[in-house]
Amino acid sequence: MSEAERVESAEPVEPVEPIIAVRALTKQVADATGTLTILHEIDFTLAPRESVAIVGASGSGKSTLLSIIAGLDVPTRGTVRLAGADLFALDEDARAELRARNVGFVFQSFQLLGNLTALENVMLPLELMGRRDARDSATEMLTRVGLAERLAHYPKVLSGGEQQRVALARAFVVHPQVLLADEPTGSLDFATGERVMELMFAMNRELGTTLVLVTHDRAIATRCERQLRIEAGRIAGDTARDFAG
Repeated sequence: MSEAERVESAEPVEPVEPIIAVRALTKQVADATGTLTILHEIDFTLAPRESVAIVGASGSGKSTLLSIIAGLDVPTRGTVRLAGADLFALDEDARAELRARNVGFVFQSFQLLGNLTALENVMLPLELMGRRDARDSATEMLTRVGLAERLAHYPKVLSGGEQQRVALARAFVVHPQVLLADEPTGSLDFATGERVMELMFAMNRELGTTLVLVTHDRAIATRCERQLRIEAGRIAGDTARDFAG
């Protein structure tokens, strides 16, 4: 069979549906001078397993964009499709259920519950889903992030790096399709932040999660497959990493 015949007889490749599709997204709020536009006509899509860093100056709209992608904030106009669902066609309860099934979060301030142990913090999202294996799965995930000896410890006695590893375990324990991270190393020293990011990227590759990362750190941003640069609420650049370099 000739090359042309092989190409012609090959099965057609089905296009991959984006895991995230943002269309004409605009966010406005009222202020003392009238209307402030935080985001203006944002458009992009992300494929499953893709990693993207959202970069830009403080106040450019990065965290607002992340919050809207998660369905935690509501846009003035535009749409976000997450895992095939139109987020803002859903009511608040349905959005929360979609997040619980599909999204993990990692924040700069860790957002751990101080009255729960490390193990209980990681068990919590599984228990909310009604998972009977919550304890075993949480123990396994904490072991994978190097905290097997810290299961019964409360956040106040854990270092910053340990707290962020608990937060990573909590985010990944539900095997989310999407991980949203907002300045995850912002409150850590350089060496600890490096270790946390190594762990995040390793687990992201292992579980095949789509990663959306807001960061000011250029070194972290360049490790992602794409960078979206936000300036004054608009996408000013969308660049792919040069894997040949």
